[in-house]
Amino acid sequence: MFITFEGIDGSGKTTQAELLVKWLEEQGRSVVATREPGGTPLGERVRELLLDGDAMAPWSEAALFVAARSELVERVIAPALAAGSEVVSDRYLDSSLAYQGVARGLGVEEVLALNMDAIRRILPDATFLLLVDVEAARKRSAAARDRIEREGDTFLRVVDDAYRQLAERFPERIVTIDGDRHVHDIAEEVREHVQQRAGAG
Repeated sequence: MFITFEGIDGSGKTTQAELLVKWLEEQGRSVVATREPGGTPLGERVRELLLDGDAMAPWSEAALFVAARSELVERVIAPALAAGSEVVSDRYLDSSLAYQGVARGLGVEEVLALNMDAIRRILPDATFLLLVDVEAARKRSAAARDRIEREGDTFLRVVDDAYRQLAERFPERIVTIDGDRHVHDIAEEVREHVQQRAGAG
């Protein structure tokens, strides 16, 4: 399975991705864990540009994310899936749809079209979207704000709303999770969904 985690910064998605990887490994599964932007030498360099660099035009931002994502699919995700491994990624396509497609105003369809050929049309089997209180998320991530996080609370709320729109648009793939709970309760719910989808497959 190819599983991704999404949510605004401070939602707890990174922690949940790590917990799922650990659980899958305990089940004896071969697991490849990765993140966006990053996960490859090129992707990590692009990550520095995107998160620590200067302001840039929205389409430039979107294109850089696509470049890093294409490299990740080519070098990591596609080979791992072909080898029969589980892949768990902290962020993927939906981040671009939410941040650039909706929050930056580029359009979901337009950003989706920009991505699809670049990622070989490889979509996650399941995407866990952690929904949290925006104020609480802001406090959690206040210590390490990157260029995008520094956009401010208004932008963060737009992104939060964008994710909720995506969940309504792609209900067969995106599983919404109440992230304002104990970390282990969330992890248990995630595992239950993964087991159900694995059984259905």
